[in-house]
Amino acid sequence: MHFYFFILRIAAFFGHKRARRLVKGQRQAFHDLAVYQEAHPDRPLRDCVWFHAASVGEFEQARPIIERLREEQPQRPILLTFFSPSGYEMRRTYDKVDLVTYLPFATRRNAKRFIELVKPSMAIFIKYEFWPAYIRQLSKQKVPFYSVASIFRKDQYFFRWYGGSERRLLKQFTHLFVQDQDSIDLLKRYGITQTSLSGDTRFDRVTSIAGHAKEIPAVRQFVEGQQQVIVAGSTWPEDEALLHQYVASHPEVRLVLVPHEIDREHLHSIFHLWQGKHVLLSEADEKNLQHTRTLVVDQMGLLSSIYQYGHVAYVGGGFGDGIHNTIEAAVYGLPVIFGPKYEHFREAKALIANEGGCSISNYEQLEKAIDEMLQHRQKTGMNAARYVESELGATDRIYKALFGKKMTK
Repeated sequence: MHFYFFILRIAAFFGHKRARRLVKGQRQAFHDLAVYQEAHPDRPLRDCVWFHAASVGEFEQARPIIERLREEQPQRPILLTFFSPSGYEMRRTYDKVDLVTYLPFATRRNAKRFIELVKPSMAIFIKYEFWPAYIRQLSKQKVPFYSVASIFRKDQYFFRWYGGSERRLLKQFTHLFVQDQDSIDLLKRYGITQTSLSGDTRFDRVTSIAGHAKEIPAVRQFVEGQQQVIVAGSTWPEDEALLHQYVASHPEVRLVLVPHEIDREHLHSIFHLWQGKHVLLSEADEKNLQHTRTLVVDQMGLLSSIYQYGHVAYVGGGFGDGIHNTIEAAVYGLPVIFGPKYEHFREAKALIANEGGCSISNYEQLEKAIDEMLQHRQKTGMNAARYVESELGATDRIYKALFGKKMTK
């Protein structure tokens, strides 16, 4: 841990932007705590419920539980921490918690200081967050701590020949709420039995979002009367190259392209790829929408609502580190297409198994997949929606276990 944080500081010193934001943020955490305590003497963080998420994706898994807790027990203070700068910067003004800040780097000294300052009544770590220094300190101070929406695979470091100390950390958790039976079986094999099959709270979250989807007039106008609309979400250049080729050879199709990043460099690359034959959402009007077949969304926070306008969804990231959120599209009854790197995504495998989604590795496969899914979109879309519906209820199960009765190891 010390070596890892040292490397981050070196990277920050030499100008790496994300590392610099991360180092600055974790130093800011103790200041944030002090400022909050001084400004809110009538509502101290003592006995708060502490949620920790790595970034935005994990936060979305915590969010349904946080919001139910705030609604049903408004008197309980809630602390939310992030490790990632992107997570913190996007959600630092989130108003359902008392304080949003960074998690100080997980050294023994920082963990001790942080826990003693906050004095949480419980700690809830989301999915893959297992910081040894904090786990040991919480255990030492007899604070119950939980893992929520976690998922385990036999290739993780916990289950390698050198993972004995990490497995011992898992045994210290008060309880682990996991996503699937495979995780329970794997943990049990190593003597970790304080587990429950709770599912993934994201299914509850996307269903709630879909029920309150925003109306986006320019997108609605762009797709009005069209029968073959692809919504491509969280795309990267590798995804966009394939999609451009498809749209160029299928004049009957309209594409709503929502890039994962909307910085100037990425938008410039899209401009060159499409040779300017597209319209940015920020510049869309009744006239220019009539003369384009590609609408590029250059605004953040709209994707989850934009899927309502599509007939088929393409979810990006599958040619990089891994695909983005597929169930965000599936909840609207859209069949979902994604790239080849999906092996660590349970919901992607399930969409394929339920014939509500498919994976592609090249243009020929993409063309075949889109053509078939457009042709049979009613059936494949219904399969996708039914899968999402079958996974609902994780929030209720976890909330009742955490706040309805006392959990034991």
